Amino acid sequence: MILRKTVGKEQHNIRLDDAIALLCTGVSKSEARRIIDRGGCTVNVALVRVASRSVKTGDVIEIGIMETGRFQELVLPPEALLHDDSELIAVNKPAGINSQRTPYQLKGTLEYWVSEYFKAQGNNEPARVVHRLDRGTSGAMLFPKHRQAAAWLSKQFQDGLVEKLYLALVSGRPDEERWVVNAPIGKVASARYGIVGGGKPSITEFRIVASSGDVSLVEAKPLTGRTHQIRVHLESVGLPILGDSTYGGHSAGRMMLHCAAMTFQNSKKVQVRVTAPLDGEFEERVGGLVQATPQKPGR
Repeated sequence: MILRKTVGKEQHNIRLDDAIALLCTGVSKSEARRIIDRGGCTVNVALVRVASRSVKTGDVIEIGIMETGRFQELVLPPEALLHDDSELIAVNKPAGINSQRTPYQLKGTLEYWVSEYFKAQGNNEPARVVHRLDRGTSGAMLFPKHRQAAAWLSKQFQDGLVEKLYLALVSGRPDEERWVVNAPIGKVASARYGIVGGGKPSITEFRIVASSGDVSLVEAKPLTGRTHQIRVHLESVGLPILGDSTYGGHSAGRMMLHCAAMTFQNSKKVQVRVTAPLDGEFEERVGGLVQATPQKPGR
């Protein structure tokens, strides 16, 4: 829930946490401080993380109130850092965490983790999010270390020069070993996309890796970068991703979509390939599926 309040004369020049507690029914001063600390508060659209700063008449305060128990700190193991050079780092994002700041939080996002990592390395640059993974998707994400690298990397993504390889566990068995979905994608609801006339051109290459029973492991290579592209394209051919309730997927402990690898040339024209291993339930289910899949002769 997002609350938006305007500071009146009665709250002029008082602390931000006090103002929130006075203006927002049901929000205590201690809760206001927690909201401010995790990055869920703006004053006049600017993020504010200092509870003691004063407010003035006419200031517009917005706070994001999360469901109880949803917020969690993000702690990553050392092996989550997949690549680190003078221009960028690559991180294996876990499923269930946001790539970047939301109206509810900065802390607990991968963006915040990267900014803290940069600080620990003596780099005062912000964490710039030049591409994203959905909250439920895990896998490789790239973060540039400085402005020039950010501009260069953004252009690589824009020009389609970063090859992305995803793995997805889906319900059903594809009729073909390889296929391509070339279908335009557009927004059809507040948080849902679909194949629509007049949508943005969207192309994804698919290959079946393993299949057993009514579950298949599919490799996906998006040649364009549309929101929810792989999810929409798989749902459109009757192969919804397990755990993806938005697009008809059967229940699972998480959404079974993972960015397994990214390949690109750095600014020195040297090819870089970053690979992100699976973990947890996804890894277990893939291991069992591959073992259960009959191998074709000569494969």
